[in-house]
Amino acid sequence: MSGSTFWDERYAQEDYVYGEMPNDFLVSQIARIKPNSKVLCLAEGEGRNAVYLAQLGHDVTAVDISMVALDKGRRLADKAGVKVRWQQGDLANYALGEEKWDLIVAIFMHLPEAIRDRVFAQIKTALRPDGLFIGEFYRPEQLSFKTGGPQDIKMLYSLCMLDEQLKGLTMSHLQACEREVVEGTGHNGMAAVCQVVAVKPQ
Repeated sequence: MSGSTFWDERYAQEDYVYGEMPNDFLVSQIARIKPNSKVLCLAEGEGRNAVYLAQLGHDVTAVDISMVALDKGRRLADKAGVKVRWQQGDLANYALGEEKWDLIVAIFMHLPEAIRDRVFAQIKTALRPDGLFIGEFYRPEQLSFKTGGPQDIKMLYSLCMLDEQLKGLTMSHLQACEREVVEGTGHNGMAAVCQVVAVKPQ
């Protein structure tokens, strides 16, 4: 089964698998984001974070491999009365650009190692000087919670991994914690996560 087929089937239900509300960690970091930012949301799924950021006045592009998810994102944006650029793309070959974004967001973006390395290398190049990267990811300890996320330990994150992947950016927040994640039926319950905010030096 291809990646797009897997996710198309995952998102095929009428309800929003990961809910319609934005990720709590992203919301907690909103004060760090400068007004009218140009934003890229990676592996954005059904659009909850992209729509939230667009509601705050940002210029948002959302990328996901699943056209089914993006169609649901469009409906969510229409309901909220905002515009988002929806782009179908496989992060194995999607180009993030150079010094193009004020903010890049990756919420539970869990990828095979080779693709993950490629994406993180591009994130550092694609941010504008003083641009932000905001991300939240599951840690290996999440496997014991069984409340969401991939069951392949190779696709989970650690603080050391994030520190290495984002070398060259300045860490303003890097934390491992356990918290309740309530995001639709897909993420529901106590979870082991890594949270990161990194800034590209001017």
